[in-house]
Amino acid sequence: MEKITKEVYLKWYEDMLFWRKFEDKLAAVYIQQKVRGFLHLYNGQEAVLAGALHAMDLTKDRMITAYRNHVQPIGMGVDPKKVMAELYGKVTGTSKGMGGSMHIFSKEHRFHGGHGIVGGQIPLGAGMAFGDKYAGRDNVTICYMGDGAVRQGSLHETFNLAMLWQLPVVFVCENNGYAMGTSVARTSYSTEIWKLGLGYEMPCGPVDGMDPVVVAEEMHKAIERARSGGGPTFLEMKTYRYRGHSMSDAQHYRTKDEVEEYKKIDPITKVLDVIKDEDYATDAEIEAINKRVKKMVSECEKFAEESDYPPVQQLYDMVYEQEDFPFVPHKL
Repeated sequence: MEKITKEVYLKWYEDMLFWRKFEDKLAAVYIQQKVRGFLHLYNGQEAVLAGALHAMDLTKDRMITAYRNHVQPIGMGVDPKKVMAELYGKVTGTSKGMGGSMHIFSKEHRFHGGHGIVGGQIPLGAGMAFGDKYAGRDNVTICYMGDGAVRQGSLHETFNLAMLWQLPVVFVCENNGYAMGTSVARTSYSTEIWKLGLGYEMPCGPVDGMDPVVVAEEMHKAIERARSGGGPTFLEMKTYRYRGHSMSDAQHYRTKDEVEEYKKIDPITKVLDVIKDEDYATDAEIEAINKRVKKMVSECEKFAEESDYPPVQQLYDMVYEQEDFPFVPHKL
């Protein structure tokens, strides 16, 4: 694995802080009804993405996840301005404003979408890995899911075929403690989700999802196993979300004290502590990063605010064109 250096720590800090502040801004404009529909935020889970990106080859590896999917495409290289514009429903968004919060997508950057159906992305992730293996490519697919999605039967069907065909895929459960408002302990006899892989003899294990170093190390092993023909891996990233399941979540199922307790192991704070302890940056340099992040978020908001909404014609352009039904004109 590429060595975790001073530069990596500084990049992690800036990236994770930007992702956090980007979504904090989304929460603010959601309350103003500038972003509508559902909005599921990633606050607290940033180390899972930061560590994974360090282990991936972003020139060829793929990623697919559920509907908590705003910062992943940014990490994969998608312009954050386009991501915010998509949430605003603007024509400059990643899907011309037609996907919204739960359906960010970029074929160019190999981010294959957020998916609104719980667990719907699991067989799709394996399918992409199958396509890569069939075509003789050495790409690896990272397939994320939440702790609620592992209750879907499609997970077991997918695990079985992934092992049978030795697909180059890494399945990652982001266990943030609650499937919407229901804890793992209320839905499963065994609360060790990673053990689901044992039934298929799939390499599996728990990972500290609040530490990007640990995430990177475990993801590197899994990715290299997949790339070398060793088949899939199932990792349970034990993490936590500081906000509700979505913006409409009143969070009656947990106490404020519990949230504050988990904030003591905030991945951004942990990375910043290392930077300070190792003298990787001065206070002035850290403040410069903070100001740069704030400026970037403001630029994203300005871009989204000033972009146009899609024209009505686009509604017709986003469906299949049928030769024997010429009554709907298409322009795309």
